[in-house]
Amino acid sequence: MPSSDAATVREICRYPVKGLNAEVLDDVTLVPGQPLPDDRRFAVAYGLGTGAKRGFFELLEEERLAQLRVAYDPGVPTVTISRQGRQVVSANPTDQTGRMLLSQFFAGFLAGSRRGAPSFRELDAATQVESRVAPVALISLASIRDFERVARQPVDPRRFRGNILFDGLPAWAEFAWIGREIRVGTARLKVVERTQRCAATNVNPETAERDMNIPLTLRKGFGHMDMGVYAEVIAGGTVRTGDEIVEI
Repeated sequence: MPSSDAATVREICRYPVKGLNAEVLDDVTLVPGQPLPDDRRFAVAYGLGTGAKRGFFELLEEERLAQLRVAYDPGVPTVTISRQGRQVVSANPTDQTGRMLLSQFFAGFLAGSRRGAPSFRELDAATQVESRVAPVALISLASIRDFERVARQPVDPRRFRGNILFDGLPAWAEFAWIGREIRVGTARLKVVERTQRCAATNVNPETAERDMNIPLTLRKGFGHMDMGVYAEVIAGGTVRTGDEIVEI
């Protein structure tokens, strides 16, 4: 049983395709210095031509991506994309034919984007973590509840795209972990930075509409624009739903 001064893991999430919704996992094995296995392993790229500006399609610019649900089976491997409960494409993302099928789907889905034709890609390990200070994102459900108090409306935790959602500590207590180590299940992590929020969180993950201003509400209500913390895996181990999180 969790001790009274420990947080508890409530949900484990990975994002197989950068910019798309999460898959919920029962457990995960963490490796030192690495993100969750297969987290942000794939992405939908744009601007691959010579001299073109390059990047990835994300919620910040393309809120319609929130309409999609993704499932990834690493054993086959297969990426399956669904929309409104209906499967729209399923293919092997690691071979040329599969990537072509996935690219064709996104070309139709993202038709009219000013960023041009999309291309489904598998990312290397360095690219998977290039936009993050550390590869594991932790979110406190107590902090979200306190934010809901200020926002005066329910706030879906999926807006914040965390890997490990936990509960059991006072709101914002996770900020005191900065620079310290925590044990999560049998893994050990070092918390390195608060997570500043951008306009991507304004997109409702259920409706794909921009229906809130999360950064502005954080700034006005709390004097900062942070929700959650980033952590680096120091010692590998297994994390399961229901495991304790304790400061070491």
